[in-house]
Amino acid sequence: MTVNLFGPKPEHSRARTTQIKAWAVEALGLSDDVAVMVTELRCTEPGCPPLETVIAVLSQSVQPRQYKIHKALAEVTHADIRTLGLRASAEV
Repeated sequence: MTVNLFGPKPEHSRARTTQIKAWAVEALGLSDDVAVMVTELRCTEPGCPPLETVIAVLSQSVQPRQYKIHKALAEVTHADIRTLGLRASAEV
């Protein structure tokens, strides 16, 4: 079986990615100097959802953090991001 990892990626609107970033900043209580990257990745490993949204939080003052939501970027909701924020708060 051949998997094309470099095939066409789904197109997402910049507005959608910007919205998810804003939700993440709010839910995680991030300051303006923290970079947030949102991307959608394909997973080919057994048991992994076909698409997942990954939110990376990058700051000079703390270790990089990565959060995964097992949904396509277009399916991520504000509630998903709030839940992510609650889980992150519990880990601290």
